[in-house]
Amino acid sequence: MAGNRTFTMIKPDAVSANNIGNILAMIEKAGFRIRAMKFTRLSRVDAETFYAVHKERPFFGELVDYMISGPIVAAILEKDNAVEDFRKLIGATDPAEAAEGTIRKLYAKSKAENAVHGSDSDENAEIECSFHFAGREIY
Repeated sequence: MAGNRTFTMIKPDAVSANNIGNILAMIEKAGFRIRAMKFTRLSRVDAETFYAVHKERPFFGELVDYMISGPIVAAILEKDNAVEDFRKLIGATDPAEAAEGTIRKLYAKSKAENAVHGSDSDENAEIECSFHFAGREIY
């Protein structure tokens, strides 16, 4: 059964381009409820820990540098079938391949600077939500 929560991050490129409000509006228009949200900046240790799954990949260092380059917005979203529906809303990692009307098609600069993160499974959504909001009340 699909879960009803997912995690997202509006990444530094989208924050610096002043697209927080536009992206949040798209998320809400798609029927997601924001259950927790924070504006923050990842430390190097946090970015390395969060993206540890990619540690052996050649792009890991660049990914970490990018994710600590500016503030992010982290959020827990709620909706039936949250992970799958959010993945459709954000579009393909490469904005050139993303469907028209998706967040990445509209706001991503490149495959590397792709505007938003979205959990890829219910299990990872739970892990990612806990990573960013451990010990905090979720509404």
